[in-house]
Amino acid sequence: METKTLHFLSLIIISLISSSTSYSPTDNYLLNCGSATNTSLYNRVFVSDASRTGSFFLSADRSISLADQNPSPNSPALYHTARVFTTPSSYKFNIKKNGTHLVRFHFSPFAARGFNLSTAKFSVLVNGNVMLNDFSTQVVVLKEYIIKANDKMLEILLRPVAESGFGFISAIEVFSAPKDFIVDYGAKLVSADGIEEYQNLSLHVLETIHRINVGGSKLTAFNDTLWRTWIPDDDFLVLKTAAKRVATTHTPNYQSGGASPEIAPDNVYMTAQQMNKDNATLGARFNITWDFPVGSSGVRHLVRLHFCDIVSTSLNQLYFDVYVNDLSAYKDLDLSTLTFHMLSSPVYLDLIADSDDLGTMRVSVGPSDISTSLKINAILNGVEIMKMVNVLDSQTGYKKRRIWIVLGSIFGGLLVFSLVVLAVVLLCKCRKQKPKPRRAESVGWTPLRVYGGSSHTRLSEVTVNASPGSNGYHSLRIPIADIQLATNNFDENLIIGSGGFGMVYKGVLKDNTKVAVKRGVPGSRQGLPEFQTEIAVLSRIRHRHLVSLIGYCEEQSEMILVYEYMERGPLKNHLYGSGYPTLSWKQRLEICIGAARGLHYLHTGSTQGIIHRDIKSTNILLDQNYVAKVADFGLSRSGPCLNETHVSTGVKGSFGYLDPEYFRRQQLTDKSDVYSFGVVLFEVLCARPAVDPLLAREQVNLAEWAMQWQKKGILEKIVDPHLVGQIKRSSLKKYGETAEKCLADYGVDRPTMGDVLWNLEYVLQLQESGPSREPRVNGNANAQELPSPSMVPQGSSSDDAGAEKDDGNGVSDITTSKVFSQLMTNEGR
Repeated sequence: METKTLHFLSLIIISLISSSTSYSPTDNYLLNCGSATNTSLYNRVFVSDASRTGSFFLSADRSISLADQNPSPNSPALYHTARVFTTPSSYKFNIKKNGTHLVRFHFSPFAARGFNLSTAKFSVLVNGNVMLNDFSTQVVVLKEYIIKANDKMLEILLRPVAESGFGFISAIEVFSAPKDFIVDYGAKLVSADGIEEYQNLSLHVLETIHRINVGGSKLTAFNDTLWRTWIPDDDFLVLKTAAKRVATTHTPNYQSGGASPEIAPDNVYMTAQQMNKDNATLGARFNITWDFPVGSSGVRHLVRLHFCDIVSTSLNQLYFDVYVNDLSAYKDLDLSTLTFHMLSSPVYLDLIADSDDLGTMRVSVGPSDISTSLKINAILNGVEIMKMVNVLDSQTGYKKRRIWIVLGSIFGGLLVFSLVVLAVVLLCKCRKQKPKPRRAESVGWTPLRVYGGSSHTRLSEVTVNASPGSNGYHSLRIPIADIQLATNNFDENLIIGSGGFGMVYKGVLKDNTKVAVKRGVPGSRQGLPEFQTEIAVLSRIRHRHLVSLIGYCEEQSEMILVYEYMERGPLKNHLYGSGYPTLSWKQRLEICIGAARGLHYLHTGSTQGIIHRDIKSTNILLDQNYVAKVADFGLSRSGPCLNETHVSTGVKGSFGYLDPEYFRRQQLTDKSDVYSFGVVLFEVLCARPAVDPLLAREQVNLAEWAMQWQKKGILEKIVDPHLVGQIKRSSLKKYGETAEKCLADYGVDRPTMGDVLWNLEYVLQLQESGPSREPRVNGNANAQELPSPSMVPQGSSSDDAGAEKDDGNGVSDITTSKVFSQLMTNEGR
């Protein structure tokens, strides 16, 4: 109790500490847009953009000043006005000193005088470079960019999109960044190919995505010399019990030169997360891991990590490793060697990395191999993640492009001439030599082998009993010419989706079959394992509730997968955010039941079964008749052998859906899919994402939030408003219980997918006609016995249990068995 009290008091003291000196930027423009008066925010004066100071100029022939007539009493006055543009208009700022600048845009949508700002759609450009493209918002948004100004003028252009006809802005900040805020040396590029130095970082435009005070509380602009907001890290911790907060009341020692109060405020360096060595279940060595959603996959980001050793009592006590996206960034890191051998001295490390296939940036710290048993620890104080916009400063970029155009023209002409001569010489030689047979393989990546595998492939990782046939996978090959014809040579207008693997196009084959064509990034090896796994799985299984693979292509360094076309797309689109018609409760239940059937077949349709590993609402697709089919098997793995209980493998999955036990123990079972499906069940009921960082802290994680309401017995309080009045109490009660069992902390306590399927069928029956049979208990070691063989319908025998059959359309399914005997009765339908 005393320790908790001291910790609480220390946090109060920390919250009262602010930076001793304020930063005074050379350029400092703060505009209150659309207002005739000045206003203050965090002790900073935002001047009216209608004033003419000579330092900036507003070009807006057809702009309108707009004021909110019913502003929220809790919102700052800065957000009560806006300037609306009906034609492209710009703000121009005189730059006194070239160098790195921070540019912030404030948007506060409201409705007034015939304008509903939430319907505005527009683009924002800085010095000709697009910062926001076709942007719109329904909530207050602050966008921050870090740019390098190399001219005497900085221009911000707002360009309305024709659909809406207007754009708007509430406030603008343009001010000089401190010296060495972004430096061109010292950053490390971390990739699967290794680590290398990254140059010319300041030439990139950086968009701030996350700014995290690890181990501390929220910091507002009052606590930051650059008027930034830092949020707590709790919602990003993958395993909260792995981390333990630590804080100090002593201000950081900035004399080492590692970092300044402008790089991050005192409060960031005075709090941290360290390894929670009190948790005996984790063992002696483990990592603390954070997952930060960044939106797009495969996009380059600057990851700035802040450190300050506030846990050691003497030098050379703390050695730890740093990872980004599970790749080693620093090995045996000793912070004292970076800070002239001083404790409590701030330092930061800049890492460059691409977001993973899930659109996530993962950061981990863990103990070094050279740490002694008494000094095993790892810490992290702060994280900043900035998207690297792939544009250069307009003036610098233009000059470089112009030089290279001239040089390219000269060398290009010489190169073409040389190639022509070389081609003639080779042609003459080839005519004299007898041609040698050549293997029909593509270049750029290791091609698929026939059934049997190879030491160069990972197909053996995902195997089921059935063989793909005497021709191996080659019977599924589709020529690149056919795919180009089907997609009009990958016409951008035919793009229907995108993901970590690449773009998805709608297409029509020669036989008029509608298909979805998933095209990997040409020439890239990044998606090769997923490409091979998808073919290995889908070429050997067939089920009504699994998306069918039509074929694949590996010509010309391409990795292309062709699937049956699912007219209505992902389930997610029908739940929230896409403007689709609302699904009824019955439709939602039938979709869940269909997906459960597909998953159950995956788990039980072969000796070892297959574990999907990435169940989520975007991987459940709907056909024209709203029939659900499970898709995207790139992360799938074979289940454990008969004499095994699990598969030991690296953690893969999606943030918000990941089984915590799988993450904690790195032991994969089919119950990991059950956990993810439980999250989907709540997603279907509540019509909201599995993770939403914009919500209040207790609501960010859907599984945790919904479970709180379920355990209170008032799940109806968080049901999708569109379903209010549709759901029978008994149906909702059983549905909530089913989802709750799926989300049990330990896999052994979760039901099988067969149990889940049975219970969802029962939920549908309760909704339509009321109960006429008892619900099924979980199929675990403590469950009651299944129905006796006497309940198997006529025409089936107990010997057929678990066998497969074909329905005549090449679709395998599970025959009547003890498991499904009651599902085949009229009452079960």
